[in-house]
Amino acid sequence: MTEDDRRSIKRLPAALTAGLGAMLLAACVAGAGSSTGQAQGASGSAGRFDQAPSVRAPSCVEPTKEPEDLRPTTLGTIEQAYRCLFEHYYGGAKLDDRTLLNAAFSGLVHELDRRGRTVPDAMAPPLTGNREADWAAFAAVYRRIDDAVHGEAALRQALAEAALRGMVGALHDNHAKWQRVLMPPGAAPDKQYGLGFVTTPFAGLVRSAPWQAVPPLYVTSISGGPAAQAGLRPGDVIEAVNGAPPFAGGVLSTGAVDALFSDAPGETPVRLTMRRPSTGRTWTVTLKSASFPENPDSTRAVTSRLVDKHVAYVRLLGFRDGAADETFAAIARMRESGKLRGVVVDLRGNRGGSPDEVTRLLGGWVHGKVTAYQCDVNGACETNPTDDGVALVNLPLTVLTDGDCASACDHFTSAVKDLRAGVLVGTRTAGVVSGPARPYLLDDNSALFLPERHHLGPRREVVDGSGTAPDHYVRLTAEDVSAGRDPVLAEALRLLP
Repeated sequence: MTEDDRRSIKRLPAALTAGLGAMLLAACVAGAGSSTGQAQGASGSAGRFDQAPSVRAPSCVEPTKEPEDLRPTTLGTIEQAYRCLFEHYYGGAKLDDRTLLNAAFSGLVHELDRRGRTVPDAMAPPLTGNREADWAAFAAVYRRIDDAVHGEAALRQALAEAALRGMVGALHDNHAKWQRVLMPPGAAPDKQYGLGFVTTPFAGLVRSAPWQAVPPLYVTSISGGPAAQAGLRPGDVIEAVNGAPPFAGGVLSTGAVDALFSDAPGETPVRLTMRRPSTGRTWTVTLKSASFPENPDSTRAVTSRLVDKHVAYVRLLGFRDGAADETFAAIARMRESGKLRGVVVDLRGNRGGSPDEVTRLLGGWVHGKVTAYQCDVNGACETNPTDDGVALVNLPLTVLTDGDCASACDHFTSAVKDLRAGVLVGTRTAGVVSGPARPYLLDDNSALFLPERHHLGPRREVVDGSGTAPDHYVRLTAEDVSAGRDPVLAEALRLLP
């Protein structure tokens, strides 16, 4: 899993939670679960299975802080998420409830099968398209299954989680997810937690679009902890995870790599077969997730240096708050050392962040333009204009890209290309940019992340799913990283005047 994913387990991103209203966990009784004009049928269940069917689950709310503890995920939690999707998700008013409930039921019964269990009454209920009547039908079958495993708390939790993940997965939206957000056992709020390395393909792509992942799976950076203690280095290729290859026939095996990219790293050690391209060495190492001090060099959003004597090189690991101004400040410092002939902004491995930082950074190279559109399901769009309060840098821009440049990074690169603000060098970006997501708190203290609008590029093109093609294609290989070579940067320097 990526460092950003680990941080999301520790705390909700400040950019998402700042300025949100007070929690209303128990105060609201949902009344917006059905779209306009739908008949009101029998209501669903509430947070406890023994409550009267006429009582609905409370509304999901935007949290102001991370909750203090996790609670069991129940049928009431699933109902809360079901209604939250209609109320807050992009196109929620037009969602077909049958798609959601059939996917939830499929996840539920396949989890039963995976655990070697069966319930004779676990048959999908007939659904009609009426949200209230369909929820009541689903809830009735769910209760029968839950009664059959009553007293088995771990199994009940697993089934509820499978149903929720199935429901959210039915959206096929890379910015919609359900997540248990508290720190894993052994984690500390002022430290990192996990195995201590980042890979390409990165966790977000593995989870949201595994079919886009390209082999091999290799280490791109070491943040410390178990990986550093074991002597892993950037460029090391992961040949097997617990004996299973990450790719089979060139296709990513999500089951094989789940131990690396899970939202909640487990206490079970992970056995990795590694290969170091620069030496040909192959070895096996066993790592166990742990809490360890943050390595400032691996977590700093912006790093910079002067390259080729007259080129300002700035690497952005994420569009975090303040990243644009840090970039401009770094360029200004390097300008003091002599005349610059250009700027290289390295966005390889950049997993996104704030759209405001994107528009501010773009304002350094172009003014008076639209960088993206955020549109609702009816086609009404809001614009993300360039920040024209930023002084123009007035230097040629070259941007380094790869398949791990996602979300806000997709936003930035598509705008650079469409607005002709600079030249892109590297490989196609991830195309993981459905739209900015907000967190909504559920009654088990888990979080549902949902985009209310979908992203379009400056030409109103869909960037999500396809990414942005580079102007000059150069692939950075594991062999390059292991040997300390960077042909992508070398090509960027060659292209600058």
